[in-house]
Amino acid sequence: MDWDIVLGCLFIFVARLGDVSLDTLRVVMVIRGNRFWAWALGFVQVLIWVLALSTVFKNLDKPLYAVSYAFGFACGNFLGITIENWLAHGEQVIRVFTRQGDSLAARLRGHGYRVTVFDGRGRDGPVWLLYIEATRRQIKDVARLARSMDPTCFYVIEDVRAVSTPVAVTSTTPISP
Repeated sequence: MDWDIVLGCLFIFVARLGDVSLDTLRVVMVIRGNRFWAWALGFVQVLIWVLALSTVFKNLDKPLYAVSYAFGFACGNFLGITIENWLAHGEQVIRVFTRQGDSLAARLRGHGYRVTVFDGRGRDGPVWLLYIEATRRQIKDVARLARSMDPTCFYVIEDVRAVSTPVAVTSTTPISP
């Protein structure tokens, strides 16, 4: 066994594992508008990528290097998504469509969630849309809770890019046009 080839393959695999994982996180930062983190992750990611790719190109006579490169890429995607899910950075909104309206909203509020209710009409009659914002770490719990309270509800989960905070009202005097 040629230890130089084994170590070279290991270096390429670990480098690709790292650079693709960082690239996955960088894309998330770009989507969320975090310019600094996108820049920093992109810089490190490309530096690692250049080192790994140059090692493969210097050793085109060793096909195991190319295989290690591809294997590191595939595993890096998996690891990057796993890390991003573990970090669960950001806010999400869950929209719950239900026929239980105010009663489901009250029960969710009883669990500490802020719920806004909208009336609507569906194919089969009246429905209510419950709009709930929560952290990504909480959102699966909200979905499970809503489904346990109303097994027939339908929900949609969406990422939130920005959240505004309410402005405090200092006067109760009506504003005239």
